[in-house]
Amino acid sequence: MTTTRTLQHIKAPRGAVYRALMDPDAVARWRVPDGMTSRVHEFQAREGGAFRVSLTYDAPSAVGKTEGRTDTYHGRFVELSPGERIVESIEFESDDPGLQGEMTVTTTLADAGDGTDVLLVHEGLPRAVAPADNETGTRMALAKLAALVESQPASRNTSS
Repeated sequence: MTTTRTLQHIKAPRGAVYRALMDPDAVARWRVPDGMTSRVHEFQAREGGAFRVSLTYDAPSAVGKTEGRTDTYHGRFVELSPGERIVESIEFESDDPGLQGEMTVTTTLADAGDGTDVLLVHEGLPRAVAPADNETGTRMALAKLAALVESQPASRNTSS
């Protein structure tokens, strides 16, 4: 099984970044690669809580992992350490054996200079997902997270 690691520096305190990671409205805005839109179907932001998200390609000719132009995944929050770490168990909803299997996504937040370093580690990437594609999509999503959190008013962008 393949592991990828993607790091993004965000010019905001850990508390603000963590809130965006745990807010379903924010997740729908940032946790999606370029050229796709996101829909959060379920999001129980607590340890053991379930989530389900669909990502749909904008291009009419694109083919999704689940059906049509859509990739749908579901999972649960394994560990939540506020302001520090999130561990998720994720599975694609797909009949393709190359896309099946549980993946672990660990997000770690660390103070770094003028903000927060966010490290996303995907472990157990399904064999049909190219590591380079996963890293590219993750970089796109993390750039959106940075733009979202860095644009928040200073009063909402405080440590906690």
